[in-house]
Amino acid sequence: MALYLRVAAISDVGRIRKKNDDSGYAGVHLIMVADGMGGGPAGDLASAAAVQSMRTLDTQPSSDDLLGIVAGGVHRANDRLAGLIDDDPAVDGMATTVTAALFDGERIGVAHIGDSRGYFYRDGELATLTVDHTWVQTMVDEGELSPEEAKVHAHRNVIVKILQGRTADQPDLSVHEVRAGDRILLCSDGLTAVVDTDRIERVMGLTNIEQVASELTQLALDGGAPDNVTVVVAEVLDEEPPAARPVVVGAASEPDGPLSRLRQRAARLKDTGELPVVVGDDSEDLRYAPRPPRRFRWLRRLAVAVAVVLVVGGLAVVGYRWTQQRYYVADDVGHVAIFKGVQADLPGVSLSSLYEREPLLLSQLPSYRRDQVIDGLPADNLDQARVIVANLRGFAQSCARQSARATTTTATSTPVTSRTRTTATKTRSSTTKAGSRTGTSTKRPTGTSTRQPTGHPTTATTKGAPSSTGTTPSRSTPTTGSTPTTGPSGDGSSECAGATPITTPTSSGSTSGPSGPSTPTGSTIGSGRPSGTKTPSTKVTKR
Repeated sequence: MALYLRVAAISDVGRIRKKNDDSGYAGVHLIMVADGMGGGPAGDLASAAAVQSMRTLDTQPSSDDLLGIVAGGVHRANDRLAGLIDDDPAVDGMATTVTAALFDGERIGVAHIGDSRGYFYRDGELATLTVDHTWVQTMVDEGELSPEEAKVHAHRNVIVKILQGRTADQPDLSVHEVRAGDRILLCSDGLTAVVDTDRIERVMGLTNIEQVASELTQLALDGGAPDNVTVVVAEVLDEEPPAARPVVVGAASEPDGPLSRLRQRAARLKDTGELPVVVGDDSEDLRYAPRPPRRFRWLRRLAVAVAVVLVVGGLAVVGYRWTQQRYYVADDVGHVAIFKGVQADLPGVSLSSLYEREPLLLSQLPSYRRDQVIDGLPADNLDQARVIVANLRGFAQSCARQSARATTTTATSTPVTSRTRTTATKTRSSTTKAGSRTGTSTKRPTGTSTRQPTGHPTTATTKGAPSSTGTTPSRSTPTTGSTPTTGPSGDGSSECAGATPITTPTSSGSTSGPSGPSTPTGSTIGSGRPSGTKTPSTKVTKR
């Protein structure tokens, strides 16, 4: 039983593109889609040339070798592109996909190269006739990517096989038996990029193929249509449809003839040196190779390098100037010194310098303060650095005064002890003489007290010994007025740990202290006697 085809085709430029690089053809024996390289010098010329070359196959095949016939048609289309490039090198780099189906009344022979697609619809189920010649599809076939990952991969538009007039890439070929009611869909990736397979399957079941083609195109437009959209639908019938002319859509359908017009444009650009203007960001620029070489690439690279050097140099200058507005206090050959800059260095670059050296020695500072200076004390400005030095000088002077007080106390303690013993001896002698003059026996052992009449207490004052009624002066060393160094007890001695005292000039026989005028060693002048020294008392007995 003879079978026939009824066809419908639609091509739309889409929502973003400025021109249509797709071409489509639908006849009673041949249907095909060609997607020209949108980012190339003449994608519309490539797709139109492929359609015009292969449309000669739209006759009843003369032999049973469907695959040989359709494959020969693809090779002739490639040769046609090569001839156009030879005639006009300005179009070198143009390329196109081709997906075609040749019908002999019982079967279809399919030839495919690129990323356009073919589908076969039967009994409510949709099956694919082609496999994309893309890099991501290759990764899916090798198990490196899942189909879901391939849909969103950054390189999903990179094509590995294309018709470009130079290399002899071989198309995929397949034969399929058909029956009445079957439908065939050929489309560019402008449809499949935004409409999933399930929705295509549902639409393919609509009543007539014209409605199918229109609905699929509208779905692509509703999805944003970032690329040209071309849809060719064929339905297998068991009765001959009314005679109809072949349907040509897209770039190949331009009334003034795409070949002559595009070749004239290419020749004009070649003569004037004018470059074609590409508006917007065309994602298909990444799909095809080879690409025309870019001019002055070295000049752009040099400009970028110079700009980077200037930016880095400017940042370095600003950073260095900032460091030279800072100061810090640190050690310089055993002295406290003020440095200008920051306490850090870069390879080959010094970020600080000596500003002024102070007469204050590190050895005159307490251990804790000395470690701080060695580590470095940062300051925001010069005035703050000088305040830090003044504070350090104050610590050193405080420690010097503490050391001087300790030295003064030690120097006065020993002479007072000798004087006390001498005075005590004289007291005992004076007491004996007083007893002789009064005719009263005063002989008694040293250290015993004289009995006093009841009710007549006698106040005894001992010079150089503890005040005690009826006792003789002690021969032990009197307590001095100095405070022992107790470290962390809170008296400040721990702050001065490790400090070397500042030497203070002294005169013979006297000690100069920070708390007042000097006092002759070993002498007692009224209430100005050395602190902590008690005056021995002379006992007087009244009868």
